[in-house]
Amino acid sequence: MATLELSIQDEATAAPVRRRRKLGVLFWLASAWLAIILALAILAPLLPLQNPVDMDMLERRAAFSSEHWLGTDGLGRDELARLIFGARVSLTVGLIAPMIGLVFGGALGLLAGYFRGRFETLVVGSMDVLLAFPPLIFALAVTAYLGQSIPNLTVILGVLGIPAFMRVARAATLTLARREFVIAAEALGASHARIILRELLPNVILPLLAFFLLGVAVTIVVEGALSFLGLGVPPPMASWGSMIGEGRDSLDVAPRLAFLPAAGLFLTVLAFNLVGDTMRALTDPRQGAL
Repeated sequence: MATLELSIQDEATAAPVRRRRKLGVLFWLASAWLAIILALAILAPLLPLQNPVDMDMLERRAAFSSEHWLGTDGLGRDELARLIFGARVSLTVGLIAPMIGLVFGGALGLLAGYFRGRFETLVVGSMDVLLAFPPLIFALAVTAYLGQSIPNLTVILGVLGIPAFMRVARAATLTLARREFVIAAEALGASHARIILRELLPNVILPLLAFFLLGVAVTIVVEGALSFLGLGVPPPMASWGSMIGEGRDSLDVAPRLAFLPAAGLFLTVLAFNLVGDTMRALTDPRQGAL
């Protein structure tokens, strides 16, 4: 009997250890990179940086120096300051836009997966219509009507992300809606609101949060692409995408002006993908009992 109890305790303590081992070195390296980038973006106004919009035409494309650690761009602006403030813009859009998709898409998917029927058909059909609309045309139309700004860009990308979050929430809800704890709550006379908020939401939110990290990576790439095309943040404000677009004119004389923001964009998106994939694997409701 004592041996059986010891084996059960060993299994209970071994499970968290196995889960920690799944994280791996890449997960912690990606998390450290994200922590550094987020800290720099948040503390950018407090750091001893030059003004990222101040121009000095006599210092155009200056090399690395003690005054300009990463040199200057084609208009004589400090490249390090623009990289850090560009991260601030890219991360602001990349984090807030998926939150819009998470809130609205998650709520619609949760309700559609629970109530089913005509409501589910209406929600899924409306999301299919939104997915069928060309995203670039949608972004062009809204930008032309409302103008270029960070809030407008954030709303555009947030609305475009709603269908993906709806599908994730609906799939998770369909998996959980007939589980024993939901059936027991119904048998005890719990209301629909209580079942959704107390039983389903805590379990659906985990895969949604994991997908949120992947959504941040995709949003940063899309924001960079729109800024590269001139549809993102208005100048002279910097984002990584706009810096890559500005640096393409200097590829023959100063390729670093395009490669440095591209490297920052690549590493940040890769880090979000690595963390998001790991969290998705750990929170998959099909891989463990709830």
